[in-house]
Amino acid sequence: MNKAWSELNKTMQAQIKKKDTYEAGIATLFDLRNQLMKILILFNEELSREDFDAIPFINAGGYHSKTIAYSMWHIFRIEDIVAHTLINEDEQVFFSGNYQERIQSPIITTGNELVKEEIADFSKQLHLKELYSYMYEVKDSTEKIINCLSYEELKKEISGERKEYLKALNVVSNDENAI
Repeated sequence: MNKAWSELNKTMQAQIKKKDTYEAGIATLFDLRNQLMKILILFNEELSREDFDAIPFINAGGYHSKTIAYSMWHIFRIEDIVAHTLINEDEQVFFSGNYQERIQSPIITTGNELVKEEIADFSKQLHLKELYSYMYEVKDSTEKIINCLSYEELKKEISGERKEYLKALNVVSNDENAI
C-alpha cells in the first residue's frame, strides 16, 4: 500500500469509528477501493500472464512471496466470505456465480494454506478473465451491503452460530500454514 492509500485508510478508520463522521468514512472507503481497483484494471491491461504468475521473492515473508493472481484471489475471497457469510448472512458470490468452475480454482479457501511453489502452481491454473469477473461482482455486491450498513450495525458482534456456519463451509483452511 502506498503512502496516499495508507493515509486514506487511516482517515477512513478514524471516520467510521464516530457516528457523526460514519458516512464520510464510507465515502472515503469507496474512494480508496476505487483507486485500488483502477490499479488492478491497469494490471489487466498492461501485464502479461507471466507477470500475474511470477513470484520474484519466493523466500521472502508477507506479500513479497506471493503472485499477483494469488493476491487478487486471496483479497476478494476474504471480502466475499466476510461480506456475504458473516455480515449479510447470504450466499457468497463465489458459490452463487459458480466461480470455482469458472475461475478453474482447485480450492474454495482464501489460499492461506498455500506456500511457495504451491502459490505459483495455483496462480497458473486460474482463468484470469473469470477472476476479474469475480472481483467486479464481489466489489459491487460488497458496496451494496456497505451502503445499507448502519453505524449501529457496524458495532454488532458476529454470533457463534454464524462462526460455526462459516467453519462448516470449509472456506477458511485449518491447515497449519493458514493459521
